[in-house]
Amino acid sequence: MWRPFFQPYHLIIVQDGDPSKTIKVPDGFDYELYNRNDINRILGPKASCISFKDSACRCFGYMVSKKKYIFTIDDDCFVAKDPSGKEINALEQHIKNLLSPSTPFFFNTLYDPYQEGADFVRGYPFSLREGVPTAVSHGLWLNIPDYDAPTQLVKPLERNTRYVDAIMTVPKGTLFPMCGMNLAFNRELIGPAMYFGLMGDGQPIGRYDDMWAGWCTKVICDHLGLGVKTGLPYIWHSKASNPFVNLKKEYKGIYWQEELIPFFQSVALPKDCATVQKCYLELSKQVKAKLGKVDDYFNKLADAMVTWIEAWDELNPSSASAEVANGPKK
Repeated sequence: MWRPFFQPYHLIIVQDGDPSKTIKVPDGFDYELYNRNDINRILGPKASCISFKDSACRCFGYMVSKKKYIFTIDDDCFVAKDPSGKEINALEQHIKNLLSPSTPFFFNTLYDPYQEGADFVRGYPFSLREGVPTAVSHGLWLNIPDYDAPTQLVKPLERNTRYVDAIMTVPKGTLFPMCGMNLAFNRELIGPAMYFGLMGDGQPIGRYDDMWAGWCTKVICDHLGLGVKTGLPYIWHSKASNPFVNLKKEYKGIYWQEELIPFFQSVALPKDCATVQKCYLELSKQVKAKLGKVDDYFNKLADAMVTWIEAWDELNPSSASAEVANGPKK
């Protein structure tokens, strides 16, 4: 299903679990395949920051990529159809979202004003109509919604059949739940913040990898004057994960979240943090200082955030000093 959409592009496949198993990739794709042995070989002791037996391992691919735009997708996601029955080219829509500006400082009631057939509505300040660069494009899902375990348990048969033809900018100062199932971002603008944390094997929590990355990324985007869009494109999410397994992974996160969200809502980054790396290292200090008392896990996570940036800069030396052109906005 994906062949006509993915074949023109370079694929990075991060193999989770047993590295002795061989994944057979169909012919005709330009790809790199990494398993745990490769991650250990490339990163050495810094490989400790990459999760094992969890979807969080995908962020290793973000680190080794050399491309400007990254689209990340789960293995149970397929091509969706729009209401007319036409197959949706998710990658094309994500790139359109990333190539057009965002409007985080003032909400446009006709949603994305840069879409064909839309514009800025009456009363929208002309001084803000240029928008800001878009760093993240967050797509949605038909069929199985991205629910947490308690919601899955009480609504086991619920399916998302609503196709909403809309894209909007998440406003400045507003957090959102970022799902990594159908997600694209500009690696040059925000790549080092897309760390999916310590999850899965040996960790007390799972299924919060993309959430953690989303909260960190949004705070940094707000500070640097970058935009985050959500809405189109849709993919077809084919299977629901086991809600009992999910509950076991999520249950600490569900109550930790009540302290994490106020933390991210109140984070302030200093003006001299003008690169994503500097912002992320500052965030790691604040995580250790303020969330370490919630659980020792957050001390380990804060250390892993620093290791991640060190590993990123080793593999991407030119990005270490790249300041966002438009600088921090207050």
